[in-house]
Amino acid sequence: MGVLTRTPLATLSVLLGLVGCAGQAGVDAPSAHAGHAAGAAHAGQAGAEDRRLLVAFPDAMRTHTLANMRDHLLALAEIQAFLAAGAYDKASDTAEQRLGMSSLGLHGAHEVAAFMPEGMQAAGTAMHRSASQFAIAARDASATGDLKPALVALARVSQTCVACHAAYRIQ
Repeated sequence: MGVLTRTPLATLSVLLGLVGCAGQAGVDAPSAHAGHAAGAAHAGQAGAEDRRLLVAFPDAMRTHTLANMRDHLLALAEIQAFLAAGAYDKASDTAEQRLGMSSLGLHGAHEVAAFMPEGMQAAGTAMHRSASQFAIAARDASATGDLKPALVALARVSQTCVACHAAYRIQ
């Protein structure tokens, strides 16, 4: 299904491990540059070899998956705007409905997973779970007024995206 250019499961394991550490360490976590630390090529580096695992998707599934990823980015932007406006319940709802475990049917996750290597599936599951955890933290912030746990949880969501994109690319 994919062309192995390095050990992506090992890379993903390292990156997800850094994500876990970052969630405990807080905002200044070293995982901000985890892709560089693990030797993953940065898309903006001229001449850098792309060492991510190439995963072949059928054209229609590739288009569908890329559209889902763009919607994930849009959902993250909307969540940040809701947090900035103090609309924590709306941020929670958006996270759960568009990114969280409740969104799996909406994204056709079962069909897409058939084309993903195990590590990529695990990364996707980690993202959906972390989004659901963020949704709970945002809902709590609505009741307590303490936004910090929600921001830490939102950082974990973004870090799971970064870890997967650092290990895999689709064609």
